[in-house]
Amino acid sequence: MYKRFAPIVAACFSLLGCGAGKATDAHPIQQQDPPALDSVNHIVFMMQENEVFDHYFGQLNNYQLAYDHSVSFTPFHMVSMCTEDLSSFWNESHNDWNHASPTSGVSLMDGFANSAGNNSRHSPTGFDIDGKRVMGYYDETDLPYYYFMATQFAISDRWFSAVMSNTPSNRMYAVAATSHGVINKPLVQANVATIFDELDSAGITWKNYVQDYPKGSSLRPFPVYAKSVGTKIAPMADYFTDLANGTLPQVAFIERDAREGLDEHPGAGNSVQKGAAYVATIINALMTSGAWKDSIFFLIYDEGGGFYDHVSPAQTVSPDGILPILAPNDTCAAKAGPTCDFVYTGFRIPNLVVSPFAKQHYVDHTPIDNTAILRFIELRYGLPSLTKRDAAQPDISFFFDFAGKPNLTPPTPPVQPTHGPCYINSLP
Repeated sequence: MYKRFAPIVAACFSLLGCGAGKATDAHPIQQQDPPALDSVNHIVFMMQENEVFDHYFGQLNNYQLAYDHSVSFTPFHMVSMCTEDLSSFWNESHNDWNHASPTSGVSLMDGFANSAGNNSRHSPTGFDIDGKRVMGYYDETDLPYYYFMATQFAISDRWFSAVMSNTPSNRMYAVAATSHGVINKPLVQANVATIFDELDSAGITWKNYVQDYPKGSSLRPFPVYAKSVGTKIAPMADYFTDLANGTLPQVAFIERDAREGLDEHPGAGNSVQKGAAYVATIINALMTSGAWKDSIFFLIYDEGGGFYDHVSPAQTVSPDGILPILAPNDTCAAKAGPTCDFVYTGFRIPNLVVSPFAKQHYVDHTPIDNTAILRFIELRYGLPSLTKRDAAQPDISFFFDFAGKPNLTPPTPPVQPTHGPCYINSLP
């Protein structure tokens, strides 16, 4: 089934308006009946690092990306499972959006190679000074586990990171639906509530499983961190113990493993295959546990990492009206414009929706960002919205068929290979 279905899905990923299964082009925001959502007792979400949708799942067609208006690069299949790092900071992301006019509301998606090339030229070990690596991609021969899971369960081809910047602000959005103005590393603590504060108030159990414990927690900028270290913020090993003991909490947030280079982040020694294999151990453990019968697992990425994607970020709403905290050399510091507020998402990201309730072979096209998971948790447990951003997200219950019989015997995925070559000083 996988070999027959996979090419259909791969072709659809790159085409606007196509789909698989029962996907439709848009879904109105709607509430599921409580009995349907009540069948979900565990919501698990894991956030990996710095990958864009086309880089992993795109059927890359004959588009080209201009670089300095004189050179163009076409997509190519990566041989190396490692890639020289790129930059996805606020400035570079806005340059990616529109090289000539980064503060405008016109998305040309033409600055990716320029940003990546500049990053290489300013690095003592930079190789790809033209930024060609932004057009590289992987396919099902490289990432068979992800392609299998995408075809057997559900996925979105309009799932975006929350903000057009890099990791710190996007991880803040993923747990609080705002970065409180932060666009780079937080300068001060963000004294705002997270989804976990709301879960505490409602008596809903939760854990933040952290591989690089405890400093690897995304909750560090928030007051909930100090209150929860050692109890609800726990080492990653506790996830497997909780699955074995039947004590998986109602909501679980799994951090990336940056310490061991398993977070799929571009950089020397960071093999995307090894990262995918690490994710496989986490999802497979859930599928073979007693918790599988009433669980949902969301795999997302914090931001696009600087790789090219052909779909523009989506218009959205500012979570709280707080403007970005800009440094003097930041894009928008000297000139305002439509992209100078938090009213656009970031770039598209890979994603998986794995659950016995997930619609099989399903691709959805509804624009959402990572805060849609917060909205889903809020709907399931009757919690208020954190900000206007998560309140604006659609109810992503459209990924699931709660009326049908849950798939209590999940398919057996292929073993994810980890032996692919890993180098960053040449292409492909």
